[in-house]
Amino acid sequence: MSAAEATSQPKTKPPRVWTFWGTMLWGTVIFAAMGAGQISVVAYFAWAQQTQMDLAALIAMIGNGRTIALSVIAGLPGTLLVLWIATRLSRVPFVDYLGLQSFSWKYLLLGAVGLAVLSQGWDFVARGVGHEVVPGFMGDVLKTARAENSLWLLVLSFCVAAPLTEELMTRGFLYRGWSDSFRSPSDPIITSSLVWTCMHLQYDAFFLAQVLSIGLLFGWLRYACGSTWVTIVLHGLNNLAATLQTMYLLGNS
Repeated sequence: MSAAEATSQPKTKPPRVWTFWGTMLWGTVIFAAMGAGQISVVAYFAWAQQTQMDLAALIAMIGNGRTIALSVIAGLPGTLLVLWIATRLSRVPFVDYLGLQSFSWKYLLLGAVGLAVLSQGWDFVARGVGHEVVPGFMGDVLKTARAENSLWLLVLSFCVAAPLTEELMTRGFLYRGWSDSFRSPSDPIITSSLVWTCMHLQYDAFFLAQVLSIGLLFGWLRYACGSTWVTIVLHGLNNLAATLQTMYLLGNS
């Protein structure tokens, strides 16, 4: 090939990771897509009522176990779609960008031990200060789901759909973009954990602190092993344990 022919060949742009602000922008779009999917379920149930709803009826419907389960599940497709578009435009493979790599089982075991320690520690603090061990509204959500025979759907949404949606967004996409933008490894761990905590504003300050501590553990694991699968699995196990604990407390109340 001559020099002239070589110069005339179209140049392919190299792969890149979105910068801090690009990651922020795409993160906002991802969050909006997730929210749109969730709101669509609420809108459907409101429309299906075929009657005008007052504020109390709307709040009751939003807090219904089946509504919450379907909302969480409906947020996943939009999240995956926007993540695919963002990674496609970056020219980095989807799996590589989001850290969906194989991992050493020791990190899963280490994370499980860390979660157990945090859970027991927060339970001890809650009982010591007279705070509820699990959020009160979780009991109501489980009761309504059980009454409508949709408890299995709620468990599926809490233990599969929610971990996938939240981890791919925070420890996957946001962490990757911010880890390439910051110099210190602690910065993307903290910032992605703060975003994840803000996604749980239905909790009070006590439970938000608990969420943040778990987020920091997940962020460290993401940094240490390089795989988002570890945090996805641990997130699912944590939600399953919380669900079982709530069911146990309900049965003994």
